[in-house]
Amino acid sequence: MQELKYWRKLPIKQAPNYPNTQELIEVESELRGYPPLVFAKEVELLKQKIIKAQNQEAFVLQGGDCAESFDRLSGARIRDFYKLFLQMSVVLGYSSGMEIVKIGRIAGQFAKPRSDDFEERDGVRLPSFRGDMINSIGFSVEEREHNPRRMLRAYHQSSSTLNLLRAFCKGGMADLHLIQRYNLDFVTHNPLGQKYQSLAQEISQALHFVESCGVDVGNASSFSEFFTSHEALVLNYEEALCREDSLGGGIYDCSSHFLWIGERTTQSQAHIDFLKKIKNPKGIKVGSNMSVETLSKLLDELNPKNLAGEIVCIVRMGEENISRVLPSLLKKLKDRKILWINDPMHGNTIKTSGVKTRHFQSILSEIQQFFSICESEGVYAGGLHLEMTEEDVSECIGGSVTQEGLGKNYLTQCDPRLNATQSLELAFLVGEMLKR
Repeated sequence: MQELKYWRKLPIKQAPNYPNTQELIEVESELRGYPPLVFAKEVELLKQKIIKAQNQEAFVLQGGDCAESFDRLSGARIRDFYKLFLQMSVVLGYSSGMEIVKIGRIAGQFAKPRSDDFEERDGVRLPSFRGDMINSIGFSVEEREHNPRRMLRAYHQSSSTLNLLRAFCKGGMADLHLIQRYNLDFVTHNPLGQKYQSLAQEISQALHFVESCGVDVGNASSFSEFFTSHEALVLNYEEALCREDSLGGGIYDCSSHFLWIGERTTQSQAHIDFLKKIKNPKGIKVGSNMSVETLSKLLDELNPKNLAGEIVCIVRMGEENISRVLPSLLKKLKDRKILWINDPMHGNTIKTSGVKTRHFQSILSEIQQFFSICESEGVYAGGLHLEMTEEDVSECIGGSVTQEGLGKNYLTQCDPRLNATQSLELAFLVGEMLKR
């Protein structure tokens, strides 16, 4: 475990600046004594699912909040989030005939990288908000100070969230016989909700037929499986939650099943050194400025043996850049064992009237181009990475949200998310792409 600490000697980007070093040491020590949030066997199961996707036998659906909030934890929200995932998985799975691997941006997505270290309002300059794990969204000196004790609250909220998710997974909510009940209340009377109900009825009839032939489909364990993920940003937190597997050996970051590095940390030596020493599968955000040489070097460091199930490249280029950049990456890295998935959110963020938003059509356009480019290059388009919520928010323009309605229910702490209706619509549209 001592080798994990080497990141502390290396140049680091996007790291918190904690003023009280002794308090940080105490928090790290306390976290090391806590139980793991996830387990090595679960992480290895996800690796097998990623390998299955690399073999074109599964499709990854990854999504959730841009940044989780300490103040908005509730059992109802977690339940509805899981229901939305199940609903989208039904649509995608029925269209593709493949297993849908469900990975939530949840139970740990409390920290965000920022382009600027400081924010200025009315002549007052304070540190930028970097997520509830680091500081508060309130604009005062005290609230914006980087506070290590927030890591403890992040751990406890993640633990509560995971406990409930596991209860839903094992408690029968994912029973395929109940798929008609997955609709969220405000979606039910929407045309998309009705479309989903028609699909659910069709699936239910198929289930009844299969069961009439003596096949038991009630215990579809893989459908209930749910994995968690977040950006590996605050290395003090990540290192403190690493555990050595007493059975199989190796070090696992037990804060989450799947971790990724973003565009702003792919050049951070400390983050790369940490990630290459843990056995979790790793994501690399691939933006429009990523060169083949840079990505190849990252792959050499994070997966030197080119093993399957280790690396997911998350393409986030924007609708205007993806066709210019992605083809050469796919062509020149065909010998690498990579699962390529698309994040159509981050490259399409704009500001209108001072409000961050994304156009649904831009999101869809990038996904369509991603599928088309992958097909042209003979590479499997293996999944989606979405910022989405189970709530009826108005943060992205399109579908149920008009330009005039933007901001009427704008709840995100950072970037705009698809609401449940938009997410379901996207699932139907992507489902049509998977049929081809």
